[in-house]
Amino acid sequence: MTDAEATTSTDRTGTGKAEAAPAHNLEAERLHALLQPTVQANRLYLEEVSIQVTGANRVVHVVVDLPQEEAGGVGLDVIAEISRTLSDILDNDPNTDARPYELEVSSPGVGRPLAEKRHWHRARGRMAKVNVLQGENITGRIQSVDDDGVTLVPEIAVKKGMKPKQGEPIKLPFDRIRSGKVEIEFSHLDEAGLENEHNGPSEEA
Repeated sequence: MTDAEATTSTDRTGTGKAEAAPAHNLEAERLHALLQPTVQANRLYLEEVSIQVTGANRVVHVVVDLPQEEAGGVGLDVIAEISRTLSDILDNDPNTDARPYELEVSSPGVGRPLAEKRHWHRARGRMAKVNVLQGENITGRIQSVDDDGVTLVPEIAVKKGMKPKQGEPIKLPFDRIRSGKVEIEFSHLDEAGLENEHNGPSEEA
């Protein structure tokens, strides 16, 4: 098990892949609305639906995640099951344009931007680099998240070869955060006094 993106693919094209070009966002929004109830019924969160056009074919890419209150990642067995279910829905879509399609279902990679509150909740316990408005940028472990902002335990730079030091927790309101991104790390979370359940590994296809 790794922190790589879990992915499964269902090929409905019967042809090789060509260089892709973005399709119209309205169709992606329609498919999002079509697929969302089924994704939610399977206790998952529909993160994104995007479409690429490859000649006369389509590639429908669906990203699913666990609800924000759950720890861990989406396993390959879950990805495979929801992929089959969504394929059936797309096969019977009455408003489809009838072009062949390939369905790709995946879970978010660990390096995705922290663009929504739910992303911060899902990243609890992880190290993140945060770009701050009107202040110094912070790299630290996400300790907690609430409706107002994020509490991080900053990592203090030390000499090479020495164990990093942790500073005092800092509360950052969401309106002071310009951007955030999880840092990929290989150290154990228990070194920071946090439970391993927050590490949220996912499986690689």
